[in-house]
Parts: sequence; C-alpha cells; structure tokens
Amino acid sequence: MATVAAAVARGAGARAAATAAVALRGDCGAAARGRPHAGPARPLCTAPGTAADMKRYLWERYQEAKRSTHELVPSIMNHLLNPDAIFSNNEMSLSDIEIYGFDYDYTLVFYSKQLHTLIFNAARDLLINEHRYPVEIRKYEYDPNFAIRGLHYDVQRAILMKIDAFHYIQLGTVYRGLSVVPDDEVIEMYEGSHVPLEQMSDFYGKSSHGNTMKQFMDIFSLPEMTLLSCVNEHFLKNSIDYEPVHLYKDVKDSIRDVHIKGIMYRAIEADIEKYICYAEQTRAVLAKLADHGKKMFLITNSPSSFVDKGMRYIVGKDWRDLFDVVIVQAEKPNFFNDKRRPFRKVNEKGVLLWDKIHKLQKGQIYKQGNLYEFLKLTGWRGSKVLYFGDHIYSDLADLTLKHGWRTGAIIPELRSELKIMNTESYIQTMTWLQTLTGLLEQMQVHRDAESQLVLEEWKKERKEMREMTKSFFNAQFGSLFRTDQNPTYFLRRLSRFADIYMASLSCLLNYDVNHTFYPRRTPLQHELPAWSDSPSACKAPLLQEAQAK
Repeated sequence: MATVAAAVARGAGARAAATAAVALRGDCGAAARGRPHAGPARPLCTAPGTAADMKRYLWERYQEAKRSTHELVPSIMNHLLNPDAIFSNNEMSLSDIEIYGFDYDYTLVFYSKQLHTLIFNAARDLLINEHRYPVEIRKYEYDPNFAIRGLHYDVQRAILMKIDAFHYIQLGTVYRGLSVVPDDEVIEMYEGSHVPLEQMSDFYGKSSHGNTMKQFMDIFSLPEMTLLSCVNEHFLKNSIDYEPVHLYKDVKDSIRDVHIKGIMYRAIEADIEKYICYAEQTRAVLAKLADHGKKMFLITNSPSSFVDKGMRYIVGKDWRDLFDVVIVQAEKPNFFNDKRRPFRKVNEKGVLLWDKIHKLQKGQIYKQGNLYEFLKLTGWRGSKVLYFGDHIYSDLADLTLKHGWRTGAIIPELRSELKIMNTESYIQTMTWLQTLTGLLEQMQVHRDAESQLVLEEWKKERKEMREMTKSFFNAQFGSLFRTDQNPTYFLRRLSRFADIYMASLSCLLNYDVNHTFYPRRTPLQHELPAWSDSPSACKAPLLQEAQAK
C-alpha cells in the first residue's frame, strides 16, 4: 500500500539503505553484499585486528557513509512529493464513480484555528460552572501545538500517548498532564511498551466494555485532548486527589455539550467569517462534478440551519441545487448500522414534518434515517459510490467494510507534513538516519570492547536524530503518520479504510474525472528496493511535475 510513511521509506529510506551498503562494502566482499554463507556465524568483514585499528576502521566506514549520504541529498531534492496530490491505498478509477458523497465538517468546510480555542474555552467554562471544577483551571489556555490527531488516552491512568500499528507505545510521547512521563516509568506501568489488544479501544476508537484506551480520531478532538491534559496538570501540580475516570467523563461530556447545546453552532453562525475558511475551490469541485453529470449527496451530523448558513457562505445560496440528497443530524456511525430510524423531512424553518418518506427529493433536507433505507430509496450501491469524510471510523470504516462503497479520507494535516518532508533539512536528517541505521545493522557483528564503544556512540546519535525527526512535526508527539520507523495506529486504520486520501477536496481539481489511482508498489521487507527506487517506475505524484503543468 502506498502511504506517506512509505514515501519516506521509499525516498530517503531505500536510497539511504543502498548508500549504506555501498559505503560499507569496501573490503567486506561478498558477505557485505548479503551472499549467504555456511557454517557458524562469523564477522561479515575482515577488519584490522588491534583495538586501535578496529576503531579507526569503523570511523572510516562512518565517514564514507556520511559523504555518500551528503552526495545523495540533491538527487532526492529533485523528486519531492506534491502536497496537493491524491494518494492511493487501493486501485480505483474515477471513471467507475457515478455518485459522490460528502461529510460536511472538515470535508466540504474547513474551520479557522480560532474555533478550537472557542471549543476549549467553552468546555473549560462548563467544567467550572456545571461540574464544579476549580475556577483556577480558567488560567489554562488552548495550545494548538500541543496534541495531534490519532493519540490514545489511558482513561484509568490519565495518560496521553502515541501508539504504533503494532500496539507499541512510542517512548518519549507519553504525557501525564503537560509533562512527559520518563521511559522507565512507562515501561514499569505497562510491563514493557506494548499495549495488549484487550486494553485497546473498541472498533470506533471509544473506551468501552472494559477497554481502558480511547483513541482520538476527530479533528474536533484536539481541544478535548488539550483540556484533559490541562485539568490533569492542575490537579497533579496542586496535589488534588481525584479519580481519572471521572475527569475523563466530565471533560468528554463538556466537549459534547459544546456541540449538543449549540454553543459552537451559534458562535460560528454569529461570526461566520471568523470561523469558516472561505474557499472558492469547494464550489469549483462540486461544479466540476455536476458538469460531468455526477450525482452528489451530503450526509452530516451537523444541524440543518448550521449547514445551510455555512454552505451559503462557501458555495452560494443555490448550493442545494448541486446535491441530489441532503441529510443532516445523521448520527454517524449509527446511520450506517441502525436499520430502525426512518427519515424525516425538514422544512425551510427547520421544523420536522411527520409525513412518511417514499422518495428522497432533490432540494429537500432530511434528518436522521439510516443507510439501508437510503440505499432502498436511491438504489445507489457498491463501488460506483465514492464517499469523502475526515473521520476514519465514523465516516469511512462501515462503508468500506459492510457496504462496498469506495472511500476518500480528507486529512488536512497531510499538506503541512508533506511540506516539511520536502525541506532539505528534513531530507538530510532522514537520509543520514537511515544510513546510520544501516551502519549499525552491518557493523554489530564486531563484538570486541573497542567496537562496542563506537557502536554505542552511533546508537546515541541515532536516538538523538530520532528525537530531532519527531520535532520537525510536533515537539511532543511527532508526525501523524509515523512512530519512529513504524506507521502509527492512525495510519494503519487510514490504510485499511480509505481507498484514497488527500489534504482537501480541492486536490480533485488536479485530476481528470476519468483518472485511475494506482497505489505504488512499495517493496516489502524481503524484496529488493532497487526496482521501485526510480520515480519514473513508481509514478509518484511529484511536486516538480505539478509545477511544470
């Protein structure tokens, strides 16, 4: 599967690994090239026998590898990935797609950073006014740079952390309150760094049925994670005895009430220019699809008047003419699973009508309902439908697993991460990190004391570089897609539930409506990387090609 993480491995990673092999080859002969040998284990190379000679030999290999890495960086800089590209996990042709569906929040409409501050402040005030939390927590303000999406929260231990695709905690990204938890304490708590399956969140990322972990997959969850951490920080610093489970539930309820009680909706409607990022490209995408005879529908959990005002602002007062079906307050993911809830019409004043629904009419707004009734009334089934959403679980998982729809994930963080990955400093760091890892792997056969001292220095440098790589993205938690060398748990779910993914719907404007997305064949661990190392072979969505157009 082609992923952002694979792009790093394929670019800096695969080339750096090859560079390390060449640099190390020197007098190592066939063994360094990986030729199998018989008999007991023996050193891969014939190296000088004295301690001083051994030390000099290893550092010479180190310097050779560093020179080769430095020479490699300019060629990598000529093949940067395009932040406005669409990336494919599964082969899909848009020529097969007849119907396009959309979520609303963070799919058709994007919000400014001020909205998360609003949610944080409103939920914090609800904790004080309705849950009787200390008024002193009002001193904490929202930090947009603290958390990232996809993190896990241990409800019983009040710990926020980053977990990889194999359920391993990334040490150095474990926070109690606003302070990092030392690695040795994490290992003691979890008897290692692995989180057993029975402790993980349920299918939708929730903490339930005895599971102690909650995964935050929603963009709206960023202020929730920050508020949890701030309140925990206050209680810990002031030696206040508290029950972490109660704190989690109270914060969760307060964040929910910001939505349910209409606090967020009213604030946005009152100052729409402040909170909604106006983008003509949203209308351009919808108009392009309409011009090519595509049917379109909207399924959102947001209320009718809120959606109407937002769509009037970003698309125009005639926005409903572009959609064949509009469904609000759908209560996803229940919408995709509960067969019992019928549709109800919503009139122009937002009042629910009582009449039975026999057909979903264009220009009409409907509330609730369920996907099974939706399919019955529209006949829109299977792989001819492509649905876009930002929430991997609530928007996409059921559609791809149960209903055979094609799915597109909107990942706003993707654009900024790709821009970072395209910088020379990041490429230099990643390339040398991979080369250094290759050095360690091949030179670990030298077990004498002097060699081991050199290798320990390399390991220390590698650890420091990993921390540096993390800080390129987020000082506390690093990249949304990577935990050191492994994919994150978030990326694992993204790869499973999204056929394609992109930073925003505007990326569709760069592709023909008959375009076929081919996932690049990235090498498996037991496959040679050389054949896929050429950009012309893998057809990567390169930045230079986009600029040339």
